[in-house]
Amino acid sequence: PPDLLTADAPERLRRGGVPSTGASGVRRKSLHRGRPLGARSGDPRAGGRLDLVETLRAAVPWAEIRRRAATSERHVHGRGPDPARPSIRRADLRVKRFAQPSESLTIFVVDASGSAAFHRLAEAKGAVELLLSRAYARRDQVAVIAFRRAPSPSTPPAELLLPPTRALARAKRALAALPGGGATPLADGLCAAADLAEKALRHGATPTVAVLTDGRANIALDGRPNRAQAAQDAASAAKRLATLRIRACVIDTSPRPREEARNLASAMAARYEPLPYSCVSALTDVVQAARDG
Repeated sequence: PPDLLTADAPERLRRGGVPSTGASGVRRKSLHRGRPLGARSGDPRAGGRLDLVETLRAAVPWAEIRRRAATSERHVHGRGPDPARPSIRRADLRVKRFAQPSESLTIFVVDASGSAAFHRLAEAKGAVELLLSRAYARRDQVAVIAFRRAPSPSTPPAELLLPPTRALARAKRALAALPGGGATPLADGLCAAADLAEKALRHGATPTVAVLTDGRANIALDGRPNRAQAAQDAASAAKRLATLRIRACVIDTSPRPREEARNLASAMAARYEPLPYSCVSALTDVVQAARDG
């Protein structure tokens, strides 16, 4: 649906004033480059660029009044500004404004645990591959994070399979090589997504997080198999993502919609969508709508 994110986003997110988007992400205001937005009052010494025409336009209506004041001051005190020269004051100064599109980064967080592999992992891989192709066509960056508890202790519970890139072939290879099985360290996957999203925000990019999971966590952040603690850790990590005020969606990959995944989406301030059995390509529309806002 076209209102995937905005329809169900909490009021505090809509109040945040998310700027409009283009093909490359959110348009961020800049003082130096981008699409012109017009001028505003300001001091060029603070880092902006002087808009000479708008500055003169602001000063012209006061020219006659200032000329008379300068003439009177010279007549009374014998000194003062030259009435023949144009008078430009600090309140007249105007600086240029620009809107600069930022890069868009879609972060796919894929549950590769045993339950996901048993149910829908192959189908989720196919859907993510379609999304990767769409992102490549738009020249967006993509990243893939997979989380599962692997048999080898040297393998991290949440692994960045693909750092932000536009290389479609590399993305497909990383996704195809993703094995399934093991327990579900959901909190580790969400924390890894939050770390990557924060890094993207610091670099001026516009991240979107798409989490594909059934929502059932059974490995806590400390690595112990504890369902209750794992659920609490996952909720805390989801709230951390919500505080970033970024676009996000949770795709429920279980055979039937589960309350755990729905609660996860609520904690993330994200849109919840079950993965349809009948049409895998419908998932591409869900995440694309979240990315477009």
